[in-house]
Order: sequence, then C-alpha cells, then structure tokens
Amino acid sequence: PTSKMALLQEKRAQNIGVLECEELCGCDVLVDAIIGTGFNGELSDEMSILIDEMNSLDALKIACDIPSAFTFRADVTLTMGALKKSLYLDEVKDVVGKIEVVSLGVEREIYEKESSWNLLDLEDLKLPTRLKKDSHKGSYGHLALASGEKSGASIISALCALRFGSGLVTLVGFEKIEIPHTLMYSHEVPKNATALALGMGLGVEFSELELAKFLDNTLALIADADIFYMPAVLEILKRENVVITPHPKEFTSLLKITKIADISVDELQKERFKYAEIFCAKFPNVVLLLKGANVIIGKNSNFFINPHGSAALAKGGSGDVLSGLVGSLLAQGYSALDATIHGSLTHVKLALNYKGNDFSLTPDDLINEISKL
Repeated sequence: PTSKMALLQEKRAQNIGVLECEELCGCDVLVDAIIGTGFNGELSDEMSILIDEMNSLDALKIACDIPSAFTFRADVTLTMGALKKSLYLDEVKDVVGKIEVVSLGVEREIYEKESSWNLLDLEDLKLPTRLKKDSHKGSYGHLALASGEKSGASIISALCALRFGSGLVTLVGFEKIEIPHTLMYSHEVPKNATALALGMGLGVEFSELELAKFLDNTLALIADADIFYMPAVLEILKRENVVITPHPKEFTSLLKITKIADISVDELQKERFKYAEIFCAKFPNVVLLLKGANVIIGKNSNFFINPHGSAALAKGGSGDVLSGLVGSLLAQGYSALDATIHGSLTHVKLALNYKGNDFSLTPDDLINEISKL
C-alpha cells in the first residue's frame, strides 16, 4: 500500500490480528478484493497466475464488489452499496455466484440514484386468474399462431398457450397439417382472435403475401425466430402492442435490418445493455425480450433483468414455450410489457420447478409444469 488511506487500512487490519503472507496458503474462506470496477485492460501474467491459484483453492470464495477482472470464480459476490449491471452480463454468470448487496456504512440516500434498470424477482410473478364465474372460452382470449415450414415449433407454442389459460388457440397456415385434437386450424386469422404469434418454425418459405394477410389487423402480436431474418419485420416494428423475443444471433440480424449496427454475436454479448437501450429508443412502442442467461426486457426507457434463467432451458423448443406463454397472456388482455415480464418469469419458474435432471428437460416437461404453479 502507498496511499495514506491504504496505509491506514493496513494498520487497522494489523491491529485486529490480520496477518500478511507472501504466498497463498490453505484456508476455509478466500476473499477477492484485488481489482474493482475501475479496472480496464488486460491482466498481467503475474496477476493471471495469482487468480488461477486462487480459483484452485478448495475454499468458500467471496468477491468484494465484483470478481477481479471477472476471472475469479466466486461463490458469492458482495457488491458494495448497490447492484452493478455488469454483474448481469451473460458472460460473467458462471463467475459471480450468488449476488448480495452490502452496506457502505453510510446512508443510501447519499449515493443512491434512480435507475431505468430494474431487477425482477420470482415473487413479482402474477399468474392468470379466472375470478368471474359467469364466463366462457371467449372470455379468456383467442390466440392465432402462424404455422409454417417447421410446424412442430408452432404446435409447441400453441399447446403451451392453451395450458396457460387462453380460451381458444388456432394454428393459421396455408397447408393442412396434423395437429393435436385440442387445437384448431384455419387458413386465415379467425375474426374473434385477440392476439397473434408469429415466427416459431415459420421458415423462409412463408411468402410475403401470406405474411401480409396474417398481419392485416391491429391485434397484439408476439414475434420470434425466423421473422428476424426477414425485411417484413420492419412493418411489424411499426405496430402497437408488439413483443419481440430474439436470441442474440437473431438480434444481431435485427440490428442490421434496422440499420442500428452490423456486429457479431460476441460484440453484442459484451454490450447487451447498450444495444438494448439503442433499439428500444428507436422503437419505443415495441417490447424487447433479449434472450440469454440473464434475460433483458425493455420498452422505451424502462428495462428489466430476469436473472433466474437455468441451463436446463438451453434446448430446442424452449423458446417456443416462452412465445406460447407470452402470446397466451397477450390474448387474455395483458399489456405487451406485462405479458412479457410475467411470461418470462413463468418460463424460468417452470424450469426451476422441474424435478428431473437439468439435461433432461423438454418443452413437454415445461408445459406439464404449468398446471403445478
């Protein structure tokens, strides 16, 4: 230590019996307080070796404020005073461990400021309700889903929407397919539909004419998957009550089509918050759900992080379940933002509630978990 404050803290530590050692030794608890949020650049070889040695120790590992350079693998991160967005980047989820805010020892009002970013908790979830006894299937909405090249994806979404409370669910396509008996099929959007879902398994063969016919209305809409590679997405972004749910690769395509940025997935992942903010500023009426280990939800200047994602969801069809959840809530009359928030929270809760191995979770398992919420 060289500064007056550092020297003072060193003396205080010595006075309470803290010992200094020249090299790492065995311990029960290891606290990382080497590098803080102000660090920018590359670790020295010496520092990299030290952190590797720290990671190899069999001890409870605690990071102070943030794990050093996000290379120290913490069991717990004690972040000082307030949460930091950087702790919720996808690429650091495996090193931050459990995140807890600790006091700085002064009144929060001194440093606390209002933020447009909010952290979602599972307790925020509000499930659909059926309080009115004098009701019928039409009372709970009618979701119409476009069924295209890969019909299995739209069927997963449709079955999920039905299980999550939609009174009616119809697959809309231009070629007849075999569907479960609980679903309906049509060549056009039913006149009593209350929301649309588009993109799941749509494929590239869905013509612009068919797409225009499906979108010839003002219904609330959730868009996902293949639609983010089509120029027609620009028309969707002009609508009211629109939810889009891209994964990172799809979002980079969307950023390019909208002329916001031409970047790689790696570049996006390092600055997810920045590009979410830019997109939502350009399309303030659209609700963005950017998939990832920590889901970002944004509308206009309001943003939410859902940090409860599970690796169990990393499987084909999981996103189709999410679309079904959000689409079902849209059909039942939820606002686009509320449908997205509660659909996303439900999605992660279904995975967390699953009792099997995390590698075995399937879309059908997720749908079956809905009835147990």
